[in-house]
Amino acid sequence: MNSPKPSRKLDHIGMTASTLCAIHCAAVPVLFTSLPLMGMEFLANPVVEWTMILLALVVGVWAIGGSYSRSHHKILPVLLLIAGFVIIILGHLFTKSTLEAIIVPLGGITIAVAHFINYKYAGTCQASDSFLHVKHTH
Repeated sequence: MNSPKPSRKLDHIGMTASTLCAIHCAAVPVLFTSLPLMGMEFLANPVVEWTMILLALVVGVWAIGGSYSRSHHKILPVLLLIAGFVIIILGHLFTKSTLEAIIVPLGGITIAVAHFINYKYAGTCQASDSFLHVKHTH
């Protein structure tokens, strides 16, 4: 059995981390008053949030940037990655409460989609007969 390429493994990590980030950003405002009771008040700490954003950025640039430069040369995952981070950062800096709980998770989902598309592009051959090679066969 062939093991996945390192960038594909990073895409798995990126999809998971971005999805968890989106869930975190949507749930923390709702659960904010309950977090101390559950011993999880650290989740609402800005340091935790910015650490998650920076980790997602490192994984995203490494996985998507590496796949872009080494294999597929398709710009869509790169643009989605950039858009996702712009949405997250603008959401954190310029929105509050309910609006932030909607906008920031959209950025996380956008990054997860960027990783998914990159994963599909990086794991395919050079044939271009189907969109994202979802139905691609040899």
